[in-house]
Amino acid sequence: MQSIIPGLMYKDAPAAIKFLCDAFGFAEQLVVPGEPGQILHAQLTLGGNMVMLSSASRPSGEAKAAAGYIYIVMDDVDGHYKRAKEAGAEIVDAPRDQEYGGRGYGARDSEGNYWAFGSYNPWS
Repeated sequence: MQSIIPGLMYKDAPAAIKFLCDAFGFAEQLVVPGEPGQILHAQLTLGGNMVMLSSASRPSGEAKAAAGYIYIVMDDVDGHYKRAKEAGAEIVDAPRDQEYGGRGYGARDSEGNYWAFGSYNPWS
């Protein structure tokens, strides 16, 4: 079980959910809509991992979170890169072998958040 689950806020959360599913292969586990065009809470899964997201303007008054990135460990880096590129993801770092082991690439989602995908597993 994943004990740390990243959460992101998006200006257009419905579009972000579609993008993350189409480009990066996530699946919707739970989506809780709010006012029209708003998402109160969503859970997306990829393999045995999860990210949560919501709309940036929420009834609680929360603002968009500070910039950061999410790293996802996977086996087929090049296949995933091809899928993301074909779906229109902005590729920031092309796939390459890393000095510290593994292979990886980086892309931005529909609102500019940086996502890193690689075969390097820091737990190994």
